[in-house]
Amino acid sequence: MGAVEIVPVERRAELRAFVDLPWSIYASEPNWVPPLKSDVRHLLDTRRHPFWKFAKRALFLAQRGGRTIGRIAAIVDHNYNRFHDERMGIWGFFECVDDAAASSALFDAAAAWVKDRGMTFFRGPLNPSTNYDVGLLVDGFQYPPVVMMPYNLPHYERLVTGAGFQKEKDLISFFIGEEQFPTERTERLAKVITKKHGISVRCADFKRFDGEMAIIKDIYHASWERNWGFVPMTDEEIDEMGRNLMRFADPDLVFFVYRGEEPAGVAVVLPDVNPMLKLLNGRIGPIGLLKVFRHRHDKRAFRGTVFGFKEQYRKLGLPLVAFDYTNRVLRDPRKRTAFLELGWNLEDNRDINQFDSDVGGQVYKRYRIYRKEL
Repeated sequence: MGAVEIVPVERRAELRAFVDLPWSIYASEPNWVPPLKSDVRHLLDTRRHPFWKFAKRALFLAQRGGRTIGRIAAIVDHNYNRFHDERMGIWGFFECVDDAAASSALFDAAAAWVKDRGMTFFRGPLNPSTNYDVGLLVDGFQYPPVVMMPYNLPHYERLVTGAGFQKEKDLISFFIGEEQFPTERTERLAKVITKKHGISVRCADFKRFDGEMAIIKDIYHASWERNWGFVPMTDEEIDEMGRNLMRFADPDLVFFVYRGEEPAGVAVVLPDVNPMLKLLNGRIGPIGLLKVFRHRHDKRAFRGTVFGFKEQYRKLGLPLVAFDYTNRVLRDPRKRTAFLELGWNLEDNRDINQFDSDVGGQVYKRYRIYRKEL
């Protein structure tokens, strides 16, 4: 078989091999959704993507007999470490064939890189932080991923634990099928809350991008700053993500919840574009666009990506108001809704998990974050 060789990504050809690797690993996996290669390259671009203005990274390939069989990124997020007063090294963008020697060599190379920069523990997968794609799928392999959620093969868990990592935290997603959407009771309670506390819902105005993103940033940071693993996003990151989401966001499903004149919460429910990405197979071209056009009327899933509320308003029942609004929009036949996914949620966030269960959700996927002391 030959020995495993770890190759630092330094040249254009090596970066191409890094980006292209998943297409060979998942060649026979029907549930895998290929990302747009241009998006992956942009996210990894240390000169153009705003994340790398405060973070550093190194990319590594594992090769055997000249064939690329694995990859990993080693990352140091200085904003996170300052915010939490920690020395966390990150691994992410991990892909590997079922080869323990190759995966161990990749983890060793990435661990050595972050340790050389003073990090004391190693966490992942974060791609590249909790504000982006995170977690290793450990339960729910029979379901394809929805928008902005990861997917991996079952053997990855064995490779990760075999390299000495242990579970640190699980993230869970809830499924609400079309037939499980609540109606009368939810609407009745939402109306009571709305009238009692002066609550209103306003859809975001994409034409006022800067102002709307400023409101989202304020609520996002106020809502999640005490959550495990949270790191504030910079203005440039928020704007970058907002511009990306505007490419496919449904204007009816990006909205604010107000208490009187004060923005108290924000919700972002995204249409699942993964079936279209699957048709494009990594590249936007005439044939792919034609396939997308032909399937534009298919039923689709939605993902409740953000439901955030300022702490001083959380006891007013605002999540129910936001969910009731979402529910009524998704029940519109023109949305062609197949199901709604809620998540990810921290496994120990009892309040939100109980709420998602109360409105008809069932846990159907579990993702894991791992940790290793250095």
